[in-house]
Amino acid sequence: MIPPGLLPEGLRDRLPPQAEALASLVRSLTGSFAAHGYERVQPPLVEYEESLGSRLAGSARRELLRFTDPVSQHTLALRSDITGQVGRIAVTRLAALPRPLRLSYAGPVLRVRGTQLSPERESMQVGAELIGNDSAAAAAEVIALAITALRDAGLKGLSLDITLPTLVADLAAAGWSLGRASLADVQQLLDGKDSAGLAALGAQAFQPLIAAAGPAAQALDRLAALPLPAAAKARLGSIAAVIAGLEGVSITLDPTERHGFEYQTWLGFSLFGDGVPGEVGRGGAYTITAPDGSSEAAIGFSLYADGLVDAGLGLAPARRVFLPLGTSPAMAAKLRAEGWSTVAALDAAASAETARCTHALVNDTPIALPA
Repeated sequence: MIPPGLLPEGLRDRLPPQAEALASLVRSLTGSFAAHGYERVQPPLVEYEESLGSRLAGSARRELLRFTDPVSQHTLALRSDITGQVGRIAVTRLAALPRPLRLSYAGPVLRVRGTQLSPERESMQVGAELIGNDSAAAAAEVIALAITALRDAGLKGLSLDITLPTLVADLAAAGWSLGRASLADVQQLLDGKDSAGLAALGAQAFQPLIAAAGPAAQALDRLAALPLPAAAKARLGSIAAVIAGLEGVSITLDPTERHGFEYQTWLGFSLFGDGVPGEVGRGGAYTITAPDGSSEAAIGFSLYADGLVDAGLGLAPARRVFLPLGTSPAMAAKLRAEGWSTVAALDAAASAETARCTHALVNDTPIALPA
């Protein structure tokens, strides 16, 4: 027998005041997006597995929790990511709208299993997508928006880690020698920063990419000194333009990082902040496939609001005032208009202490109770 209150592994209840803190952070983040022209959409929690899975890359499809719909008898899936759903909306229901299209979202996602660093299986994903443009200007707007939204939510010590997910494949296609290795071999060795392994397989041309990782300005200089094809050099210029307008943010660049960026194109980025273990957000450029097979460029990001709550953000000082029996509705309404949460007595046994109030109404004035 399952004990009362026991939840499946990786799931949890949000209790007061953290539940309200999460709601407050979602309001803050989506409010920042709206202030910059991003319109909210709300995709469903469940879709057909075939449709939902087709928009997920690599291992992400394995994170879908599936079940059979008793109505249609088709396999359905709970979403593990909202970005693909926003893309579907953009190229179907909103296909006729002018581009670029600016959309935002917020909602719960569920994955089959957590990770060692992030064991939670359910989380609140909040994000924004700019669809129809993935230029340097679009990237600069999206990254600046993510940083602004996090700062407005109270996060300090922001840092940005940039990667170039397709660079290695682009260099191989441009003629950089793989030696006796396959492209997958080289990518795996670069993931492990295995310079000796590259040399052993005759792929030493890629060794300088390992040394290039570091502070963004320094990394860009090192990459620019390499014999890159014109398209890759142009992308470096785009990266430089993107970071030029960012202030008060520590920025690093790792040109070979691919983990978690399987469906990104020329740019990927992760965001970190004080007090939040792991990433607080991730994003980048990608393409959306329309029903007719055509593709559309896009760039966006997802923020993970649960980590912000766990770091203590979103919490507001409690202002709960106890209303004794006989308090008029007009007085209660006046207090709520002033920002108080009112808790009314239901009988003579009720008290401010049992109602967990911070104040009691005495002669129509909220009086602070002893802490």
